[in-house]
Amino acid sequence: MYRLTIITGFAAAHNLLNYQGSCENLHGHNWKVEVAVAARDLDQAGMGIDFKILKTTTRQILVQFDHKYLNDLDCFRAISPSSENIARLLFEELKNQLNTDDVKVEKVKVWESENACASYSLD
Repeated sequence: MYRLTIITGFAAAHNLLNYQGSCENLHGHNWKVEVAVAARDLDQAGMGIDFKILKTTTRQILVQFDHKYLNDLDCFRAISPSSENIARLLFEELKNQLNTDDVKVEKVKVWESENACASYSLD
């Protein structure tokens, strides 16, 4: 099995719901996003998936979050825009767009600071 990872990011503001502490107040992050996929086989060019496809697809999804107030987005109307929920939403959208018989999104990791992250996978 081959594993490929890209790193990208976005900047946005949010406030956590049902949280008792300073993060309940409006604040922002420069999130770093890691996307890992697994490829069973390589194509004729020797790649599991072209990094360009993986990066472009991820960036197209992140456009909806970048420089936004996350709490105003439809996907966060009923849930808190926590790093955990961001990771799960990104995972699901990437899975819908990228998964094939040979390529599977394995994990999405969302870093809200250089030493704090949340990840989502099916494991």
